Amino acid sequence: MNAIKSWSEIPEFSDENAEARFWENNELDGRLMATSIHTTDSRESTTITLRFDPRMLSRIKRIARGRFLNYQSMMKQWLAERLEDEMRKL
Repeated sequence: MNAIKSWSEIPEFSDENAEARFWENNELDGRLMATSIHTTDSRESTTITLRFDPRMLSRIKRIARGRFLNYQSMMKQWLAERLEDEMRKL
């Protein structure tokens, strides 16, 4: 599997089949993804407390490590994506 280290390495695709074939043998480098995540100014965020089952949190952390991400940042990204999906349904 070839790791894509720069956005410029991703070609323009003629159709979805061409894109699918490309991604069969390529994947985004985790560090590229980590540098692409929007981070907010700490003045723009509010701290909250969530309680998780220890096994669930362990699984989340394992996924984040595999993507070279901070688990809290990854969870915020997931929530932001889900929020956008839910807002489109309204």
